[in-house]
Amino acid sequence: MKSKSASSTANESLLGKSTPYCAAYDPTLLFPIPRQEKRDELGFDLNSMPFQGLDIWSAFEVSWLNAKGKPIAVIAEFAFPADSPNLIESKSFKLYLNSFNGTRFESMQQVVDHWIEDLSAACGAEVAVDVRGLDIEETLIGRLPGDNLDELDIEVNDYQVKPELLTVDDDAGEVEETLNSHLLKSNCLVTGQPDWGSIVIRYQGPKINHENLLKYLISFREHNEFHEQCVERVFTDIMRQCQPNALTVYARYVRRGGLDINPYRSNFEDEFDISRTLRQ
Repeated sequence: MKSKSASSTANESLLGKSTPYCAAYDPTLLFPIPRQEKRDELGFDLNSMPFQGLDIWSAFEVSWLNAKGKPIAVIAEFAFPADSPNLIESKSFKLYLNSFNGTRFESMQQVVDHWIEDLSAACGAEVAVDVRGLDIEETLIGRLPGDNLDELDIEVNDYQVKPELLTVDDDAGEVEETLNSHLLKSNCLVTGQPDWGSIVIRYQGPKINHENLLKYLISFREHNEFHEQCVERVFTDIMRQCQPNALTVYARYVRRGGLDINPYRSNFEDEFDISRTLRQ
């Protein structure tokens, strides 16, 4: 039997369709999408992954009822391992979280236990959950690390992904630097709606040409792919074209429907701080 493609599978989901919100807890609303087809395009699988990382989802529209029927509201953060076989389609995640709105639970821990069990089953790996109250004093907004590329005076003609734009400066030797840009934009694989994001690239190795790197990042502007897949494509394209000794790529996307998605991929770091950006 021929397997379904990621795009056809996503088209069968609720994404881009008019859908009533369910206020009664329903884990069957979650719609997993296999990661492997897009990874086939990039030339690796779960047994030969060139990175480690997480997909960190921040949820700002999270609520349920306590045992007495009183609403509870929090901010929740969900961390999906990059080596999970499935990603979760975003609209199904929103519908799933909203299904808690009219359901009573005995405790917050009971809600968290449901999240861990349901999301881990859907993605195929253990999901971590962090819950934050709305009255906790903490600094949520941060600046992206590194040097920003966005003021470079470049001419741009490519708005579909073009890896060959990536080059190194042969005379510059090896460097260690962190670069960022707020000009990342791609489009939803199914609906074509814009996904706006900021991206950080930290590497050690031959110096990457900054102007051409910015042109490459801008070339995602009309590209249709999910957030997680875009970050993995950037990582693999830089590795192939520029051959750094070490590389980290992560993006913070602007939220839609109360959710933002922040994929992180690295072949040398496993601890990181990706504070929210101003437009998140």
